[in-house]
Amino acid sequence: MKAYVVERDALIHNIHALRSFAGKVPIWAVLKGNGYGIGIVPFSRILHENGIDHFAVTELKEAEVLRENYPDASILMMRSTSDPEEISALLDLGAYLTVGSYETAVAINGVAAERSAIAQAHIAIDTGMGRYGFLPEDTDKIISVYEYMKNIRVAGIFTHFHSAFSNEKATKHQFERFSAVVDKLRAAGYDTGMAHCCNSHAFVRHPEMHMDAVRIGSAFLGRLAFKDKLGLQQIGYAECTLEEIRWIPKGQTIGYAAAFQASQQMRTAVIGVGWYNGFAASRENDTFRFRDSIGGILHHLKNLLFPKKILVTVNGHKCRTLGHVGMVHAVVDVTDIDCAVGDKAVVSINPLLVKGLRVQYR
Repeated sequence: MKAYVVERDALIHNIHALRSFAGKVPIWAVLKGNGYGIGIVPFSRILHENGIDHFAVTELKEAEVLRENYPDASILMMRSTSDPEEISALLDLGAYLTVGSYETAVAINGVAAERSAIAQAHIAIDTGMGRYGFLPEDTDKIISVYEYMKNIRVAGIFTHFHSAFSNEKATKHQFERFSAVVDKLRAAGYDTGMAHCCNSHAFVRHPEMHMDAVRIGSAFLGRLAFKDKLGLQQIGYAECTLEEIRWIPKGQTIGYAAAFQASQQMRTAVIGVGWYNGFAASRENDTFRFRDSIGGILHHLKNLLFPKKILVTVNGHKCRTLGHVGMVHAVVDVTDIDCAVGDKAVVSINPLLVKGLRVQYR
């Protein structure tokens, strides 16, 4: 038996804590990546039952699933798209589209005009993320959406912070650039609709930036890069059983590359989760700046000098893993605890990395 367990009560606790902190400001629940790995349907159901009815997605399929389940919910496609078929499908769903460029605006306006429809849209401003959005200095192109795209109604405007988890100065700079665009448009008489910029980390750290709405994803899972002040709880863990228990002699090696060698007789247990399932796995470091490379070297040096123990909980006891975590198995030290084959092991896994495990809400 193995599954990824989502603790329903902890999730509800987080939703209420976040809603309380937001006050009257609406929350867009970001459900990209199959609801951050915990299942878009059960996750959205709990959100909806607890007062969240604004959803933000990045894929058409996600929007379709949400509309099927929530006929009256607000759905925002955060990804800018110029694909006529995708635009048409989003219009059928009554979703808000994202306008991230003049070319995208032309495509959306054209499809909407052919259907004699009005496309509801949010304008994306690129203040440094470098993905979708008008640059802040391209105000004339933004205004052209209002002036010439008669089949687009601007219902919102947003940007995205790239370092809200670590760089307060950069976040404030992005906020100032975004606010300047919003102020300029409003001063010129254009209705920007709902302005929003905060992701989970900015939402917690910078309440002064909440504006007209906020977008929250990882905070619902209680997984922020810093200790938050809201008392959020991490909501998930993997659960599996002990598959084999045995004594090994002194000198026995364990795992690929024989990375561990027993210094004495030990009792070990095999569990059926490994890096394929997300255990002891991490997202690949894909930044190549000099300072990032130096940071990576220092991190590995620290691990070499002070090896970090990868722990598993068995019958309430913390047990260290031995050797490399394998693809679908790991070996743990159970020398000093009372356990038997079939007993439960609890393993910490980031839900975004979960693969090959059934997601179960409890």
